[in-house]
Order: sequence, then structure tokens, then C-alpha cells
Amino acid sequence: MDPIYVTGHRNPDTDSIVSAMAYAALRNALGDREYRAARLGHVSDETQLVLDRFGFPAPVWIKTMRTQVRDLDYDTPPALSSGVTISRAWAALSTDTSIAALPITNEDGTLFGMLSSGDIAASDMQSIEHPHIDAVPLFNVLSVLEGRILNEAGDLVDSISGDVCIALPQSCDNLLFSGSGSIIVCGHQPDMVRRAIEQHARCVIVCQAELDEQLRNAPTDTVIISTPFDAYRAVRLLYQSLPISRICRTKDLECFHLDDFVDDVREGMLKSRYRCYPILDENDRVVGTLSRYHLIRPKRKRVVLVDHNEAAQSVPGLDQAEILEIIDHHRLADIQTGNPIYFRNEPVGSTTTIIATMYQEKGLMPSEKLAGMMAAAIVSDTVMFKSPTCTQRDRSMAERMARIANVSLEELGQQIFSASWSDDKTPEELLFTDFKDFHIAGHDLGVGQITCVNSAHILERKQEFLEIMGQTMQERHYSLMLLMLTDVLLEGTQLIYLGDEETIQQAFSSEAKNNVVFLPGVMSRKKQIIPTLSAMWG
Repeated sequence: MDPIYVTGHRNPDTDSIVSAMAYAALRNALGDREYRAARLGHVSDETQLVLDRFGFPAPVWIKTMRTQVRDLDYDTPPALSSGVTISRAWAALSTDTSIAALPITNEDGTLFGMLSSGDIAASDMQSIEHPHIDAVPLFNVLSVLEGRILNEAGDLVDSISGDVCIALPQSCDNLLFSGSGSIIVCGHQPDMVRRAIEQHARCVIVCQAELDEQLRNAPTDTVIISTPFDAYRAVRLLYQSLPISRICRTKDLECFHLDDFVDDVREGMLKSRYRCYPILDENDRVVGTLSRYHLIRPKRKRVVLVDHNEAAQSVPGLDQAEILEIIDHHRLADIQTGNPIYFRNEPVGSTTTIIATMYQEKGLMPSEKLAGMMAAAIVSDTVMFKSPTCTQRDRSMAERMARIANVSLEELGQQIFSASWSDDKTPEELLFTDFKDFHIAGHDLGVGQITCVNSAHILERKQEFLEIMGQTMQERHYSLMLLMLTDVLLEGTQLIYLGDEETIQQAFSSEAKNNVVFLPGVMSRKKQIIPTLSAMWG
């Protein structure tokens, strides 16, 4: 079963990571085993501290939801070795008529070539014009003819070559063959076999007949083989004993990898006319073949969004995925779906609060470690219950989870907010750890947030932040860029800004100076900063 990814927003915070993990665990515990938590960015120091404390690994990092080759129902025909006989390859092609071509591999499974029924037909027609085989392994010949060696010379030869000749009745005097360069196909014709031995023919194939002991024991280097097939069929099968490496297409091969995007594959197919294309894994080993009809209705990845419902904050390629559910506590944004879905949006301070409520509704108690991690996520997203987004439900649910985990919320809060800042971090790391893009009334802006207990100390690096913010504004064409230094002890935010100073003054009714302004009581990006700017810009 293909996974259903549960993912939070880009630059994920603790609530985003934990809500994805908790919801995936809930659905899997209820019998839906395909749910898998995912993340869209690096794990912050704060989140890593929470994961380490409660013994959980970070979710898998996915970078796109664009449909890839691995998502398609591609064909998995036999991948034959380059030494296999043409007859065996033909059997594989004729068994399943939907197979347009077979991938031919080297010993290590990498691609050697492609073989189609047309390649086999072309080889068969050429054998009529040029009735000759060259250095065909004896094992191949014995296999296709279901033959057995009749004399000792056969044990000393590993391959055979020569012009193929069907012997006429021995009464015909004009039968000519060129001695050691010939492969003679005959029936019950002892004199013909004797003549071939005398002229040192390379091989004699006796069809549907036995050979007397004298000819078997005759001293010769001619290989004598018996076959249960008649002469005509034996000759046709002889040409099919060639290794497929001789006739398969090995030049100008176009192949795709499992991680290639379907959009790019479609463009590549438009530039060529092959019926099917080999698919390779990350080690360049063949895993299947792809045809144009596989691209008509590609299977899309399935995803559940938590802690966001805005395309700019979600996984790239979301438009190519199938959104199954959204669970969030933010404003309604711009994500659209092709079908009705389960959408749950509640005005609480943490998405994890909603997930914990769903555990309660389903009659399932989270494990001690998971409950502890969920308590930490609620504490983090509500800024130790001081955020204006915090509700009594957040506080009550955090206390319940803490009781299950036997942990102290006060202790968790101290650990979490002490981990948000380190002098060893670069300004880029601090700025973009919890960063979101917004588009409001024609204005593009970016807002980062650092929740801490020492905003004055962080503010000493203001100039470093402004330099990075200036570069980012030019690269992303922002109208405004903000960095919130949200201080839990001061219960307010030092707002570093870059852009129109008058906009800041009008929006927050505060005197802005030197690219920084203190906003008392402002703790939330989504409930205080973004709504204020939205109201001002209309």
C-alpha cells in the first residue's frame, strides 16, 4: 500500500512536527497502517530537544509532492541477461503481448540494451539472406535444440561457427559444403555424416535419428548433436540460439529513473519515438519499463495537511497530490481540492490540541512518551500559555498529556525556550528556523520568529539579521520582512523590520526607530502580526 504522508508546513516548528507524528500514530493505531509522518524542512534545535527527550526519531523529510516515475503503475517485465538465447527472449515477449520490449541487463543488473519483437523478426529475416552463425556458445545450441552430444569432440568445444546447410538426400551428387566452415543439418544419413567428418565440418546436427556406434567413436573434431526436431525447425531454432546481446539495441538508449518527475519524463518522450523506456533505480539497476499510456492517468501521492492550509507554506508540487484531510488552527487560505475532504479547523493555540482531542474522541490514550511530546508541542506553540491564541482547551489538554507522561509543564517550557537560541548559530539559521511566507492584498512578505527568554541579548546581532534580510528581500521580491524576537519573560516581541517604516508605525501604532520596535503583549505571528497587516492593507 502506498503511504499517506501527514505533513506540517515548511520550516516546521515543534507543533507542526509533533501534530504530524501524533496524527499518523492515531490513524495507524486505528487500523489505517499506511499513514506516515513527514516534514518539509530541517528540525530546529527546540524540536530536536523534544524528540530526543521522549525518544522519537525525526519524521522522513520529503521535498516535493510532484508525481514521480516511482508513483506510476509501470511494467515489470523480465529483465534478461545479455547472454540469454533469442528463443528464450521470444518466449517472454510472446507470453505477455502487452510487453513492447524487454530490458537486457549486465551481470550486475545495470542496463545493457533493449530488445523488441521487431529486433527478433529483423534477425530472423537476415538469417535467410545470410545463413551463418558465429561463435554461438554450445550451451545455447543444446538448449534451443533440446539436443545432446553424441561424440567426445563435443566435450572439447565451447562454441560453434559456420554456414548452415541442410543436407539433401545422399543420392544427390551436387551437395556442396565447405568443410570446417559448415554446420550440417541432416536426418538418418550415415554417409552424409561420414562425409562431414571426413571434411572436418564444424558441427553435424542429426534430426530425429540415431547414429551408429562406429560414427560416434570416429576420431574427429566435428561436434555431433542429436535433436528431436525435424531439419527445418532445427535450422530456424539454430538461429535463435544466438545471445540476445547480438541483436538488441544498445545505442542511443533513453532511460528514466524512479525519482524523475513525470512532467520531465513526458517532455523526454515527446522527443523520441520508442514504444517503451527502461526505468532505473538509484544504483542504475533496471526495475521496469515505461510506456506512454502509463502517463495518461498517473497515480498521485496522497497527503494530509496539519498546522497549515496555505499553498505557499506547504510542500512543493502540492497541486499534483491528492489532499485527503486538513487539520489546522490558522486562518483559511488558498488551498483548493478536487473532491470534498475532511477539514477540521478550530480556534485553539496549537494543532496538537486538536489531535489530542481526536485521541479522546476515538477512545484511545496516547502512550506515555507520545503524550509527553504532545504536551511539549502545546507549551511551545502557546508560548507557555501566554500567546493570545491560547485557550483553556490548550491548557487543559497540555495538563492532561503531562499527567499521562508524568512530566512538569514548567520544566518543559524552560527547556524548550532555552533551546531556541545559541550564540553558535549563524544569523541565517536563526532567521529561517521558524519562517513563513505570506501574500496579503498584493504584498509579499516574510516573517520569522524566535521565541526566547533573552531578547536583549539576541538584539545585539540586529545588524547581522538586517544584512541577511536585505539580501532575502531582493531575492524574493518582498515588500516587507520581519523578525519577531518573542520574549516569554517580557511577554512581548522585539520586532526587527526591513521595508517601509511608515507601514510599521501605522500597523502597530508604535514609534519605530532604527529598524526595531517593541510590541508589548504581542506573542503570536498568526493572530497579531498577520491580521494587523491584513486589516491595514485591506
